Amino acid sequence: MASLEELKEVRLKKKSILEEKGINPYPSDTHQTHTLKEVLENFKENEEVVLVGRIMSIRGQGAILFVDINDGTEKFQAVFKKDENISYIDTKEDGFELFSETADIADFIEIKGTLFVTQRGMQSIQVSGWRMLTKALLPIPNEFYGLKDEEEKLRKRYLDILMNEDVREMFEKRSMFWKTARRFFEDKGFLEVETPTLELTTGGAEARPFKTHHNDFDLDVFLRISVGELWQKRLMAAGFPKVFEIGRVYRNEGSSSEHVQEFTNLECYGAYVNLDQGKELVKELYIKLAKDVFDTTAFSTRGHSFDLSDEWIDVDYVSEVEKQTGVNVLNATEEEMESALKKLGVKFEGKNRERMTDSLWKYCRKNISGPAFLINHPKLVAPLSKDLEGQEGKTEMFQVILAGSEIGRAHAELNDPVEQDKRLNTQQDLIDRGDDEAMMKDDEFIEMLDHGMPPTFGFGFGERLFAFMADKPLRETQLFPLVKPNKDK
Repeated sequence: MASLEELKEVRLKKKSILEEKGINPYPSDTHQTHTLKEVLENFKENEEVVLVGRIMSIRGQGAILFVDINDGTEKFQAVFKKDENISYIDTKEDGFELFSETADIADFIEIKGTLFVTQRGMQSIQVSGWRMLTKALLPIPNEFYGLKDEEEKLRKRYLDILMNEDVREMFEKRSMFWKTARRFFEDKGFLEVETPTLELTTGGAEARPFKTHHNDFDLDVFLRISVGELWQKRLMAAGFPKVFEIGRVYRNEGSSSEHVQEFTNLECYGAYVNLDQGKELVKELYIKLAKDVFDTTAFSTRGHSFDLSDEWIDVDYVSEVEKQTGVNVLNATEEEMESALKKLGVKFEGKNRERMTDSLWKYCRKNISGPAFLINHPKLVAPLSKDLEGQEGKTEMFQVILAGSEIGRAHAELNDPVEQDKRLNTQQDLIDRGDDEAMMKDDEFIEMLDHGMPPTFGFGFGERLFAFMADKPLRETQLFPLVKPNKDK
C-alpha cells in the first residue's frame, strides 16, 4: 500500500502533465449552467448542460468510465465513453485519454454534455467535454487513508463533513437552530444588537476569562464571558424595550462533553417582563426549536430522557440540595459544607462558600431529567438577581434543567444600585482571596443603575441546548473546535 507521500508524488506528476500541455490545473472561472440539485429536480432528457463538482468515485475501465461528482448540492453520475470523441474543453487534446491519464478521486472538474437515462434507469450526463478545475494532490479518506481518530476528524473537519452525510446534516440543523431562534425573538419584537467582545471587566457570568493586551491603548482587556449582559442592560436604561444578541463567548476553563472554551450563546432582555412571563417565553422557544429543527419534543441523551411537551416542574434550589445531600446551603457552616462534599466524593475548587454551594448543587442536578426550572437560587450564587421577597437569602432566578444539566439561565435583573454594588463588592472580595471565577466589579455599570433601569427579565442559553438535542458532545457540534496541534507533523 502506497503512503500518502507516494500518492502525492503520483498526483504531482499528473499535474505536470496538464501544465506541460499548457493547461492550468487551477483555473478561476467555470461555465456552470446548473447545480446538480437543479438538474435532478428538473431533469430534461437530451438537455445540454455544463456541470461542476468534486470526483467522488470512478468506476469502470477501458472504453467506458462512470464518474460520480458532488457540487455540494447533490451527487450525480457522469458517463465518459471513449468512442464519443470527448474533448478537453478549449484545447485540441483528446479528453478521454487526458481524463484517464490525469484525473483522480477528489479532483474538481467541469463537465459538458447531454442528459440521458442509462439502461438501468440512472439519470446521468453523457460527457462531450471536460476540464480540470482543481487538481487535488491528496486523496479523500477511505478505509486505507481514512480519519483514524476523533481528534483527526475534528482537525480535518472538511474531510469529515465531505465523507459523512450525517455530520453535514447536523451542521445544517445547527444553522437552522440559530436561524429559528433569531426569527423567534424578532417575531416577539426584540431588537437584535451587537455588544463588545473585548472588555475592561468581564460581567454577566462567573468564569475564568481569557486575557489579552490592547496595544493602542496600552492596557489589558478580556474576551467576554457572556453575550454582553451588562451592555444589554444599559440598553434597557437607554429605552429599548426588548433586545437580544447571538454571539461568541470565551471562557478559559476545562473541556468536557458539555464545556468548550469558545461557543455561541444567545441572551435577551425585556423591560417590564416578570419571571413567570419569562418562563412561558422560554418554554415556547425551546419547544419551537425542538419541533422546527428536530421534528420532535422528546429526546434521550446523557443517560436521561425528557419531553419538552411535558409539564415543566419547579425545583427549589435550597430544598433540593438539602433533600439530596442533607445540607442547607443557607445556614450550614463552611466546615459542614466541605465535610459533605468530601463524603459525597465531589471534587471542587476553592473552599469559599460560593464555590462549595455551587458544587453541592452540581452533584444534585445529575439526578434531574427535566424539563424543570431550578428556582430561588441563594443570593451568593446569583449576584445579578433580585432578592426574592419574603425568602431571606434567596433570589428571583431560574435555570432550565434538562438531562441533569443547566441549559439556560434567567434573572429578574437586579436594578437596585446600592444592593448591586454590595453584591459585586462581595464578588471582588472573592477575587482578592484567589477565586478567579468570581465576577469582576464594573463601576460604570453601577453608575448606569444609579440613573435607573426598568424592571427587566434577562435570559441566556447556548449551543449546549443544540448538542443535547442532537445527542452529541458539545465540541462535535462545532464546525472547527480548538484542537491541540498534531505533534507528529
